[in-house]
Amino acid sequence: MKIILDAGHGPNTAGKRTPDGKMKEYEFNSTVTRLIKKELDRFGIIVIFSHSDEKDVPLRERTALANKLKVQAFISIHANAYGSNWNDASGIETFTYTKPSADSVILAKHIQESICTSAERKNRGVKKKDLAVLRDTNMPAVLVECGFMTNQEEARLLQTDDYRLKCASGIATGIKLWVKKFQLEEV
Repeated sequence: MKIILDAGHGPNTAGKRTPDGKMKEYEFNSTVTRLIKKELDRFGIIVIFSHSDEKDVPLRERTALANKLKVQAFISIHANAYGSNWNDASGIETFTYTKPSADSVILAKHIQESICTSAERKNRGVKKKDLAVLRDTNMPAVLVECGFMTNQEEARLLQTDDYRLKCASGIATGIKLWVKKFQLEEV
C-alpha cells in the first residue's frame, strides 16, 4: 500500500498564516505529515511526500506525482482560515471532490471521525469541494482542515506539539481503518 501525504501549500506561500503572523500554515502541515508518516511506517504503509521543505511545489506537480506513482490514496493536510482576521470559526472538516468515489467518501469519514475524537475539536463534517488536489487525482483523495488559524484558541493549539500529535494520530488512525477495509475487499 502506497499513499501520498501532502503538506498543503508550501513554505513560501504568501498569506497562509495566523493573523498575528506567529505561525505559517506550512509549519503545521509539514510537521503533521511527518508525524503521520512515522505512524504509518510502523503499519507497513509506504508514504511519499508531494511537497518540499525548500520550495513551493505547484498543485499540478503534486497531483501528477500521485497519478504517475499510482498510489492508493492522496491525503492533503491543512490548517483552515476564515478571512484574515481573528474570528469564531472553529472545528475540523474533511473534503472530498464534488463527485467523489465511494472510497474517497469512506476514507474521508474514517479520517474525520478519528481526528475529531483524537483532537477533541468540533466536528464540521465531511464536505465536497472542487479543489485541484481532489479533482486532478486518479485515486481516492481527501483534504483535511485541522482547525482554524483565524480562531485564537485553535491558532494556539495548532502551534503546540501536543495538538499536532493528536491530529496526526487521528488522521493516521483513519487511514489505517480505511486500509484495513481496502485490504479486506481485495481478499
